[in-house]
Amino acid sequence: MTDWLLALVPQYGLWLLAVTTFLSCLALPIPASILMLTAGGFAAAGELELWQALGAAATGAIMGDQIGFGLGRSLGKTVLKRLGRDRGRDRLLAKARALLKRRGVAAVFLSRWLVSPLGPYINLVAGSTGLGWLRFTLSSVPGEALWAGLYVGAGFALGGNIHAASDMLGSILGMIGGAAAVLILGYWLFSSAKPDGRT
Repeated sequence: MTDWLLALVPQYGLWLLAVTTFLSCLALPIPASILMLTAGGFAAAGELELWQALGAAATGAIMGDQIGFGLGRSLGKTVLKRLGRDRGRDRLLAKARALLKRRGVAAVFLSRWLVSPLGPYINLVAGSTGLGWLRFTLSSVPGEALWAGLYVGAGFALGGNIHAASDMLGSILGMIGGAAAVLILGYWLFSSAKPDGRT
């Protein structure tokens, strides 16, 4: 399926990119990241405009987030119960709930690009738990813009070499995740340290 979709990029580029990111934000197994890398490569070759590829990817993802949030708001319990019947999805829903409970709107932002497999489930859970639409949107939009920028930008920078771009992004995201873990640990240690009473 991936090869078939990649073959459609030159012909339907921007529409395909928007539809792909839209569907991926609804938890459908679509290779959105690979298509964004490929679109960046086509932009580097002059087949697509870079800003249009970025806009199409981000717009599709933002619309997918809005639909997922809306489904969570209107049909939350029914949808979550149905998804919870599958063991793998139930685990993802549990992780999404825990992350949203711990981090609030920061979880929405981070799940757009750093822990993107949780994104569609965060959308549903956020809608079903009554998180305000404006707070959700103000966290979702910059996260999706960053996601599109990272992937389309990496494909552009490396001229469509998908393997090299994927490896580079994996390293970058790993470094960001590691730095975030160090900062959180440092904050926890600093905030839990008690004065020993000496002057």
